[in-house]
Amino acid sequence: MPKVLIAPMTLADVGGTFADRLRAAGFELVYPARAAQLNEEELLHALQGVSASLAGSEPYTRRVIEANPTLRVIARVGVGYDAVDLKGATDHGIAVTITPGTNHDAVAEHTFCLLLALTKRLTPQHLATKAGSWPRQTNLPLRSRTLGLIGLGRIGKAVALRGVCFGMPVIAYEPFPDKEFVKKHEIQLLPLDKVFADSDYLSLHVPLTPESRHMVNRRTLALMKPTAFLINTARGGMVCEADLVDALRDKRIAGAGLDVFEQEPPGQSPLFQLDNVVLTPHIAGGDLRSRDDMAAAAASAIVALSRGEWPAEQVVNPEVRARFKW
Repeated sequence: MPKVLIAPMTLADVGGTFADRLRAAGFELVYPARAAQLNEEELLHALQGVSASLAGSEPYTRRVIEANPTLRVIARVGVGYDAVDLKGATDHGIAVTITPGTNHDAVAEHTFCLLLALTKRLTPQHLATKAGSWPRQTNLPLRSRTLGLIGLGRIGKAVALRGVCFGMPVIAYEPFPDKEFVKKHEIQLLPLDKVFADSDYLSLHVPLTPESRHMVNRRTLALMKPTAFLINTARGGMVCEADLVDALRDKRIAGAGLDVFEQEPPGQSPLFQLDNVVLTPHIAGGDLRSRDDMAAAAASAIVALSRGEWPAEQVVNPEVRARFKW
């Protein structure tokens, strides 16, 4: 019986559609020894004898791939795949899949959770009230404040719609825009540096690539208003955290809401010492509904590939098809 590793800690001891689909197709479900994000060494051993993996953010390095020759599919429970050595997977005939269209609303909701928490000073007011104080300070409005988006794909669009509902003018940087969507919702497309400069709230929604790595850095942070906030629910590598910490300490920007970090978990980050940040543990895309939808879609990709079918809309390394064997 072929085995599937259920790697994401959010799926530990969780049944549902994904498990039913895999078992009905004749797979045995294997879970890690502990419900935590696996490091490279743990993943290397957890994959032994496994044919496919429902993958979270654990590192599928070339070393991990080469140590597990039975692995045929890495099915990401999500849309980002920067934790996978794509060339290494392709070189070894492994199909890598994602789950498009399953979590964009969850990420958009979490983006606004962070944005509102910063705007309304939720954390300090909550803590002060619990401590017996009565900190009735005037908070910022969202209405009429400019929401800047870097990336206007599925997630960027979902965030834009929520910004419009809050009465926020929306500007965006997007090289390949959906012109109909942009026109309908009166979104202003601008060059990248102009979006940094004009945003009151700047939210990142592009994949992590060599071009986008550290796109938020000392230079681009200097373009931002001192009253502006940065929100990152995309990938931690897009932000140079050392430069961001300096900007936050020096009040060169007003604050930041981060769901993702350069290193995950972030260890003893200097961000933890700042009072103008709101931090969450890379959970934006994983509410109950999106978790189940992503897991079901990932399971379906594994089942399809095991049957000789090719879920083209999910495979991110289509060049592997010619040499792919179950």
